Amino acid sequence: MDYRARQLKYVLGWLIAGTRGGAMRARIIMALHDTPMNANQLANYLGVDYRTIRHHLEILEKNRIITSAGDKYGVTYFLTSEMEENYSVFEEIWEKFGKKEKKEVK
Repeated sequence: MDYRARQLKYVLGWLIAGTRGGAMRARIIMALHDTPMNANQLANYLGVDYRTIRHHLEILEKNRIITSAGDKYGVTYFLTSEMEENYSVFEEIWEKFGKKEKKEVK
């Protein structure tokens, strides 16, 4: 694993497993991996409040996990090319954290 991939792994580990809201950020990453969407589409797709989505999008964009194109309400979000290239790193983190998350819900 090269330096950039290791750095991404640390950032993703913190964003997904190390902070509150990690599960929601993981759901957003998975949704955007399938298809780019705007904040309203994501809110509807994930069944959560628009403001919640906006909050998590800002965090993910600030940490260079996602990027955006367009303006105002037409802003579309998608994974950065680095995130796309290293999506398996995210899957590895989610595999571990997602199982833990499911146990806590029960």
